[in-house]
Amino acid sequence: MFDPTTLKLNVDPLIKMALREDITSEDVSTNCVMPVPKLGQVDLICKEDGIICGLQVFERVFTLLDENVKCDFLVTDGDTVKKGEKMATVTGDIRILLSGERVALNYLQRMSGVATYTNKAAKLLDGTNIKLLDTRKTTPNNRIFEKYSVRIGGGNNHRYNLTDGVMLKDNHIGAAGGVKEAIKMAKAYAPFVRKIEVEVENLDMVRDAVDAGADIIMLDNMDHDTMKEAISIINKKAQIEISGNMTKENIERIKDLDVDFVSSGALTHSSPILDISLKNLHEI
Repeated sequence: MFDPTTLKLNVDPLIKMALREDITSEDVSTNCVMPVPKLGQVDLICKEDGIICGLQVFERVFTLLDENVKCDFLVTDGDTVKKGEKMATVTGDIRILLSGERVALNYLQRMSGVATYTNKAAKLLDGTNIKLLDTRKTTPNNRIFEKYSVRIGGGNNHRYNLTDGVMLKDNHIGAAGGVKEAIKMAKAYAPFVRKIEVEVENLDMVRDAVDAGADIIMLDNMDHDTMKEAISIINKKAQIEISGNMTKENIERIKDLDVDFVSSGALTHSSPILDISLKNLHEI
């Protein structure tokens, strides 16, 4: 759940932007059929199995439009939900329920989809000490929601943004003139509290990263045998992350490797939504 400060400073402005995108001046359809306030109620129904996530955001969409809207939830974030399950009853001015419906569901469906996909991928690593990480491959202006959803699904967050940590990727290394040079420059510039992670693509780069004292070495798009050799070269001198086309379809293949992390952009860029709807709207 988002704490009150995060909600007001970081979440509310994004929800308001989404609402402004959907309602530029008025909700013409609603104003046609509901010219005056009337108290109503609608059910939140899950239309497929999955992990529910984003209930607080779903509710916030409505309460930003009208603080009197009330959501009575029958589930909490992280719960497994089933097709046909009633998850909440939403009560309020029918005009608000109609106007906020699409934005509220967009957030809930998207966040639940990320949580569901992440949960499936994380379960494939059961029995290991490998932590499943997300990436910065998120939907613009939705990172805070998607990274929260990864945690609810059983994954872990990598750095939040470019300010959050040092990660020297191929183009940084190219700009610096090599792995050793990039790490040396990072150590000279970055605050001492920042770990330095470097992305490597071959065994020579692995050796350079170890020699230069990288804290975390990311093995990017290596085949299984090359990763095994790289792990031997690193020999516990740095933490190890595996990256590159890691999806729920193939992530299980790295279970036998002695590594610390596996990062998957698919958690946020390839997860489908979880189908959810608001049904049975009626006046009370």
